Amino acid sequence: MINKGLHIILTLGLVLSSLSLVAQSEKQKKLEIELQQLKKEMKQINALLFTKKKEEKSVITLIEDINAKVNVRKNLIRITNEQANLLTREINTNQTEITSLRTQLQELKDDYAAMIVKSYKSKSEQSKVMFLLSSSNFQQAYKRLQYIGQYRAYQKEQGEAIKTKTKELQDLNIQLSKQKKDKQKLIEENRIAKRELEGELKQREVLMASIKSDMGKFATQIKKKKQEADRLDKEINRIIRETIAAANKKTGKKSASGKFVLTPEAKKLSANFESNRGKLGWPVSRGVIKGKFGKRRSLTDNSITQNYKSIYIATDTNSEVKAVFNGTVAEIHVMKRGNPTILVRHGNYFSVYMNLSEVNVKKGDKVNTGQVIGKVFSNKSSGETLLGFRIYKNDQVLNPEPWLAKF
Repeated sequence: MINKGLHIILTLGLVLSSLSLVAQSEKQKKLEIELQQLKKEMKQINALLFTKKKEEKSVITLIEDINAKVNVRKNLIRITNEQANLLTREINTNQTEITSLRTQLQELKDDYAAMIVKSYKSKSEQSKVMFLLSSSNFQQAYKRLQYIGQYRAYQKEQGEAIKTKTKELQDLNIQLSKQKKDKQKLIEENRIAKRELEGELKQREVLMASIKSDMGKFATQIKKKKQEADRLDKEINRIIRETIAAANKKTGKKSASGKFVLTPEAKKLSANFESNRGKLGWPVSRGVIKGKFGKRRSLTDNSITQNYKSIYIATDTNSEVKAVFNGTVAEIHVMKRGNPTILVRHGNYFSVYMNLSEVNVKKGDKVNTGQVIGKVFSNKSSGETLLGFRIYKNDQVLNPEPWLAKF
């Protein structure tokens, strides 16, 4: 029979291997979801940023578009690398488990063969009868009869165990073969992605070289754009502070912290908005985040760093803008030589929609989730359609990207 100590060690090893495989499998699923999202984002980038002729876009816009693609491409390569490395670990784990299963299977077969030989030597019914009749008393005969039954049951059990282990080994070999094919596919995908990344980086390098002679002109444009963005930031902050003060005045209560004093209705709306973090619908039907939230250096002038309060969503020409949640239009602001901005209040939260060409609502209007409130402005000189989008809690700006559902 199988050595009990060895059997325990092998069983324990298989249990630990199984737990490790479950953990790796869960991580692989998460990586696959992330990979599919990145592929979808790349598809959106190609559809929204690279379908127009290059002549229709400014050089700066082209550089920004390529940069957006480069960032997604790098993430694709990172994820496929992680998947390939994880598959390598899974393959190694499975190979170890196959070795253990083969050892167990061989020992089961050896044990079974020994039983068959023993059964053959005493196979006649007469031997079994004589074994019973030679008992000194009834109790001994009964015990011998039980032993014969147990021995037959054990033979059957060993036969079934061999079948089970053989099936496990076959299944694991099939799984291993698939994992090796998957890994090879990932390696090939990575190879292609790296080639494409090299091409995109060279393209960006050529465009950067083409503007070096006019760097002063571009730097002036960038600084002007930054000044306009800073002015808009101040205006939005002013509007939010005034909205909070006016709302608190209506309740007859003051807030030393400058935050909303919420009515029961507003408190409920705030809680509903907050519970939808990561599930809010996008403000456009189709889009890709071209400009991220937070501090970023200028692509063309490293001396300029801007702290972006918005994300910038590239979308189709004439795209409609939709409210991301139920609320009330707090303000519609239009700066001199600027495009309209809509602020929608959701309890103690605000969603802000910037760079619009049309506005379909007015201050004080109640809006519902998904309701069209305007259209995105399309810039003919840059050749892009960009929606600026923000979220505030009271007067504190938040990164809106984690609030939006995955496209």
